[in-house]
Amino acid sequence: MKKINFTLLVCLLLAGIFASCDDDDKYPVPPEVSIESVNGVFAMPQEDSIVLKAKVESPLPTTLSWSVKGNEVSKDTVFTFKMNELGTYDVKLTATNADGVTSATTSIEVYGKYKYGTFVLNEGYQADPSTLIFISPKGILTDSAYYKANGSMLSLLSQDLFIANNKLYIISQKSGDDGYLIVANAETLKKEAGYKTELEDKVSSPTHVAVLGDDDIYLRDNEGIKVFHPSSGELFLIEGAERANKNTMAVTEGKIFAAAGNKVLVIACAVIEKGKNKISKSIEFNDPVRGVVKSPDGNLWVSTSAGEISKVDAQNYTIIKTNTLPGDAISTQSASYTSTPCITAQGDTLYMNGTGTKIYRHIFSKNQTDLMVDAANIVTTTSVYNTIAVNPVTGEVYLNTIKGWGNDRLINHISVFDFSETEPKLSANYKNHTNYPAGTFFTYNFQ
Repeated sequence: MKKINFTLLVCLLLAGIFASCDDDDKYPVPPEVSIESVNGVFAMPQEDSIVLKAKVESPLPTTLSWSVKGNEVSKDTVFTFKMNELGTYDVKLTATNADGVTSATTSIEVYGKYKYGTFVLNEGYQADPSTLIFISPKGILTDSAYYKANGSMLSLLSQDLFIANNKLYIISQKSGDDGYLIVANAETLKKEAGYKTELEDKVSSPTHVAVLGDDDIYLRDNEGIKVFHPSSGELFLIEGAERANKNTMAVTEGKIFAAAGNKVLVIACAVIEKGKNKISKSIEFNDPVRGVVKSPDGNLWVSTSAGEISKVDAQNYTIIKTNTLPGDAISTQSASYTSTPCITAQGDTLYMNGTGTKIYRHIFSKNQTDLMVDAANIVTTTSVYNTIAVNPVTGEVYLNTIKGWGNDRLINHISVFDFSETEPKLSANYKNHTNYPAGTFFTYNFQ
């Protein structure tokens, strides 16, 4: 009898266990859901798109719903997000099955179309206003980008461009309706300010601009380097910078560095600090300075007409190291009339061409110089206009050429060279967009 009772007890226990397992199987199983970006990115420029994909785990039939700003936009497993207005948007994915509802949310940043990429600034010709070309990271070229954003043209003979604090500054030698100095939103190119009457009769054919703050804008003109304070409208000539070269100024460590001098004086880099109306220091070299460029570590690259390239400490102004270019590469530093530096740098690697078609590369740490290409063998319009520029992200080198002067300027190329492989190749070649290009500017160099 005891054996029967024990056996019955075991059976009852086993039945309870199996019943418990059956109950577990009947527990609700709502879907598990997450959002993936097909390209792995969750930020995009205006007019672009991001493809989002639903990742769902559910043993039961499941329905999906995508929503943006509380509005349903799709019920598919894949949703293409598009938005033209700047901002951060929450994209919500809701999954529903018979056992419940689960949702996941991700944020997508929409930034201005012009935040990242390459600008080519055109001087224009005679009465032609200047124009601004933009090339996106995907290689899409937009002509007359400033006009398309504002419905008004740049002034005549625009010469230089600078980006600071999400503002883009363009300086022109002659004043149009929008002034000598135009300030625009760096992401959208929407005009924020234009300075005409404030600078009228106070500047003489300004050619370059650099910025240390919204109220500390430095302009180089025929008289030297001047600091402009928009809040008061005051403009002061920087003492000691009267002989500033017509060339790009570099900004690093909260200071401006500019080539300066004349045929008699030793050429130097003029150091200008915020809040001061005279140069703080002169870094002297034995030969005319042909380029001053910021290096990624916050210091400077400086080249001279003798073919010397120096690394300069931007804090204590000492020359860290100097390399001398060999042979024909020295000639790339001989041009004294270009308005852009005779060197351009990506990290420790510098490129140079002067105003010729031969492009040289100098790896500073190795003191190694190589001829990379003679563009005349690849590009048919080989009158070089201003110097080359290297994209600090991709390492591609941009060369602007024209067929000639006058109407021949309308036959031109923006040639993009890729030197990452054994043989040089053109990764892009944009034809007939420039109009005497003043320079090539990468947004990444201003970050």
